[in-house]
Amino acid sequence: MNQRSLVVISAGLSQPSSTRLLADQLSAAAVGAAASKGIDLTVKVIELRDLAHDIANNLLTGFPPAALKEATDAVAAADALIAVTPIFTASYSGLFKSFVDVLEKDTLAGKPVLIAATAGTARHSLALEHALRPLFAYLHAVVLPTAVFAATDDFGAAGGDSGADSAAGPLRSRITRAAGELADELERRDPVTVLDPFALTTNFEDLLKTM
Repeated sequence: MNQRSLVVISAGLSQPSSTRLLADQLSAAAVGAAASKGIDLTVKVIELRDLAHDIANNLLTGFPPAALKEATDAVAAADALIAVTPIFTASYSGLFKSFVDVLEKDTLAGKPVLIAATAGTARHSLALEHALRPLFAYLHAVVLPTAVFAATDDFGAAGGDSGADSAAGPLRSRITRAAGELADELERRDPVTVLDPFALTTNFEDLLKTM
């Protein structure tokens, strides 16, 4: 099977959180959809809650601590991204935006991104279209057509189930459709190649010829 990598960004603030629950359901669906196309998808989940202090320090100093550097490197090396944020005041969370702000320029250029969000009420669902989609479009990511929004009522129709299969019918359908779109993008793309910024692109013999 072809090997591909997926990074899942979860910006939930509580533990457990509905944001992480949605992120897990999306990643599980993506793995299944990719497998149906002969793609072995490895998944790395980044919990921004655990990196909050590092993100703030990076914004203040310009230098990422080790854990944050590992996370941003993983995003750069990923073949695709799932980004899930809670909606606060009709937009993505400040923690989510701060993480995006510390990514290196062009990190997301050309990278398939599945956007998703959670909130207490469906009234916030349009935040995906007026906040998240323009953000990732500005960063030149390839934002998938289907965005996935989950309100509290979308989970556990039978009363509080928080397991992997707790999404109600309409949400499950959106997750499946978005996961299929992500698998299609992975199938038609070559694996991401991350260049070593310290690697020599010209040998010493050619350098001497120019002197």
